[in-house]
Amino acid sequence: MTPTFASAGPAGDRFVDRHVGPRADRQDGTDDVQVMLDHLGYATVDDLIDTAVPASIRLDGPLDLPAARTEAEVLADLRAIAGKNQTRTQMIGLGYYDTITPAVIRRGVLESPAWYTAYTPYQPEISQGRLEALLNFQTVVSDLTGLEVANASLLDEATAVAEAVALMWRAAKRGPAAGPGVVVLDSDLFPQSLSVTQGRAEAIGLPVVVADLSAGFTSGVAAALADADLTGADVVGVVVQQLGASGQARELAPLVDAAKEAGALVTVATDLLALTILTAPGDVGADIAVGSAQRFGVPLFYGGPHAAFMAVRKGIERMLPGRIVGVSLDADGAPAYRLALQTREQHIRREKATSNICTAQALLAIVASMYAIYHGPDGLRAIAERVHGRALAVAKGAHALGLDVEHDDFFDTVRIVVPGRAAEILAAADAVGINLYAPDADHVQIACDETTTSFHVEQLLAVLNLDGADLAFVAAGEPVPARLARTSEYLTHPVFHAHRSETQMMRYLRALSDKDLALDRTMIPLGSCTMKLNAAIQMEPISWPELAGLHPFAPREQALGYAELIGSLEAQLAEITGYAAVSVQPNAGSQGEFAGLLAIRNYHRSRGEGARTICLIPASAHGTNAASAAMAGMRVVVVATAADGEILLDDLRAKLDQHGDQVAAIMITYPSTHGVYEEHVREVCDLVHAAGGQVYIDGANLNALVGLAKPGQFGGDVSHLNLHKTFCIPHGGGGPGVGPIGVAPHLVPFLPGDPLDPQGATPVAAAPFGSAGILPIPYAYVSLMGPDGLRRATEIAVVSANYIASRLNDAFPVLYTGPGGLVAHECILDLRPLTAQTGVTAEDVAKRLMDYGFHAPTLSFPVPGTLMVEPTESEDLHELDRFIHAMLAIRAEIDEVAAGTWTLTDSPLRNAPHTATSVVSDAWDKPYSRETAAYPVAELRTAKYWPPVRRVDGARGDRNLVCSCPPIEAYAEPGESLTTTEENR
Repeated sequence: MTPTFASAGPAGDRFVDRHVGPRADRQDGTDDVQVMLDHLGYATVDDLIDTAVPASIRLDGPLDLPAARTEAEVLADLRAIAGKNQTRTQMIGLGYYDTITPAVIRRGVLESPAWYTAYTPYQPEISQGRLEALLNFQTVVSDLTGLEVANASLLDEATAVAEAVALMWRAAKRGPAAGPGVVVLDSDLFPQSLSVTQGRAEAIGLPVVVADLSAGFTSGVAAALADADLTGADVVGVVVQQLGASGQARELAPLVDAAKEAGALVTVATDLLALTILTAPGDVGADIAVGSAQRFGVPLFYGGPHAAFMAVRKGIERMLPGRIVGVSLDADGAPAYRLALQTREQHIRREKATSNICTAQALLAIVASMYAIYHGPDGLRAIAERVHGRALAVAKGAHALGLDVEHDDFFDTVRIVVPGRAAEILAAADAVGINLYAPDADHVQIACDETTTSFHVEQLLAVLNLDGADLAFVAAGEPVPARLARTSEYLTHPVFHAHRSETQMMRYLRALSDKDLALDRTMIPLGSCTMKLNAAIQMEPISWPELAGLHPFAPREQALGYAELIGSLEAQLAEITGYAAVSVQPNAGSQGEFAGLLAIRNYHRSRGEGARTICLIPASAHGTNAASAAMAGMRVVVVATAADGEILLDDLRAKLDQHGDQVAAIMITYPSTHGVYEEHVREVCDLVHAAGGQVYIDGANLNALVGLAKPGQFGGDVSHLNLHKTFCIPHGGGGPGVGPIGVAPHLVPFLPGDPLDPQGATPVAAAPFGSAGILPIPYAYVSLMGPDGLRRATEIAVVSANYIASRLNDAFPVLYTGPGGLVAHECILDLRPLTAQTGVTAEDVAKRLMDYGFHAPTLSFPVPGTLMVEPTESEDLHELDRFIHAMLAIRAEIDEVAAGTWTLTDSPLRNAPHTATSVVSDAWDKPYSRETAAYPVAELRTAKYWPPVRRVDGARGDRNLVCSCPPIEAYAEPGESLTTTEENR
């Protein structure tokens, strides 16, 4: 059946014709799709799809979605939706603050495809720019918190607090003889941090109590333990909010000292901007610091995406969750950046992983790091002093009006006592366009930020002047009290002083991006990662003020546009997947997994089947599946896979018989992690359902299903969807992402709840709608493609993957195939026989591809010694052939090694990648030519990407962990050993 497109206007107005790469209208009359079909031996796309996709799961009709619209129509629609939001001066606080994104950073990073189309930097040689930017972020966090090691971002502050609690529990190393242990949470934590952390702790049975620490550590903890019937329990760790939800600025030293005396580790939830003038947690002995970098130039985005952070003292850095960028050396002895320690640890440790976070918020961390570079330490301090000065002016004005200010010590948030009149004040503030926060009927809070002006202060005092008093006071700024003030230096590295002019900033951003290989240069054929086009038209609305400027806790009536957009997108995703309802709250695929498993767990408990705690997971599954199951309090039991890559049904039956009524769920990926449409997926689902379990279908490979099949109709009870894959939210160098979950009707009551609603279901993110600010991207994608376009994208992704598999099979055998000998949207190339014959590894091929101007396919996952290739629908035939030619040329080089022309050690494969510096060196001693090294195919002469470093020594980087900006002199002598992070600081 030939797709029809209802979009108005000529063919050129159809977005699908721009999104889908293979062309039917080449100037020479070539039809890209037909060329691929002819090679594969199929007359039509339908013939191939009918062979590849099992009839038992196929849809019997089109998706029930509106017809495709033009770019102009979709932009107009989004303008109308955005116009229903009401912008205000946001002074709610609670961890979210308005900020100014410097235009050079907005244009040079957020709106630059060189940054937002980049993949997670697992291949460091072609990721040096984003790795340097993330190292800068780590340095900002490490310097400001006063702790030695920071990670490259987490998802949001609430989940960062939860991760810190888990880290403290692990670091305590409690033996079997230890008594009951507990983690204490400050009652003045942001409410969303409390609700998310308590939910996660409950899921894994980790005892936590909430204590009022305002009157002192000892008395507060004792009262909390008594209330929880835990008197005498060992306090394993404590989480303190340096700037409380109430606005109070805590003197950290007495709390930290008391906690240490009790034998506890200490986490401080803090604020980077405040730390330019307030005591650094590390300076008073804290073990961990967490928080959000949002106010460093990242818009409010109605809750996200925002880069959270975590920093730790030396000694527990190897337990740090998330990504860590470190410094090592390349093959020439030059410093080179790489991911360190816990790179994809979930795929190694699985259910024993310390976290299920796979990627986080790299793009937003880069924005925050550039904000710090743009302003420098003096500029950041000046902003902080201005913010504090505005807050002081509000407090002094309130005092002049006879109102009580609850706390004497604060940074940006002033809590004012207004008995019974909070609602009246909120309404009066709203009338002048300002949002405030009222924790109860007797208090209002006013949070100042970078955008707060003296005029805002005047407006606020007029609002507070309920009795019309004459107001005359002098709002003189004052420094913070000495007992709270910072005394240590920060951001002393030259990078934070060298880019004061916009000219230099612009060039720095360009220089970094030029080092990287992103989708704006070449296809990124990463299996399971779906690096498809992120169209500019989809990206355009996210920076509109009506969408970027809303606070996540603003009154819902001010966000009617977001309500419409989110409601429409959730309905569209429910239709595409066949589920009853969708929640967009999970702000990463890993968090979608966790949310889905929590829904299953809570469903079983609601039926009195709390003993169902076993999660069956195929041996080939994504590592985050097992880690997420463990986080949800489930025990993982592995199901074997057959030789053809399918789930081994006999082993599944045996596991179901063995565990019976303990089975909570099975997690499967469909198409399978091996890149094939498993014919027996319905049988798998039926077997698990018959045993009383639920079926979780991982949506990582949904790009092979949209418009062809619905997981909610062929047996799934819940799925997470990677909007940063199938639905075009860009990867951004390792995040942002969105991982919403779709659920069957019986699981709808167990979808994630509002983090500010203590009576609701367990939330999994800090904001009610997660990373709402990037939801216009998938909304636009679905609207632009329409039902036929979405199906067409899936079909062409499958055709392209099979074309590559067929063209490369003789050189690199395809490991798994499904019905008709076909693959789904990706294929696994088996290099193990070649490795056994020649010693050339899959990693050698991955590095050599860089010389050909390509990002490597997914390396050694899900099968060690293989490459998994996914071309997506966005790449045209020329680009597919260019990749094929590169791979065949590399196979010819492997044959040269096999023939003895080169030894493996002296081959271009083992010496790849080759930098410009290495090729022009006078000391060229390789048995192959410089031309072979740099220009192995002729077309590279007109478009050559030069990797900035040679192959990076990963093991060395882990042994000598350097994860903040080394001093300039560390780069002066290539080959010298870099020292530890602490010495570099």
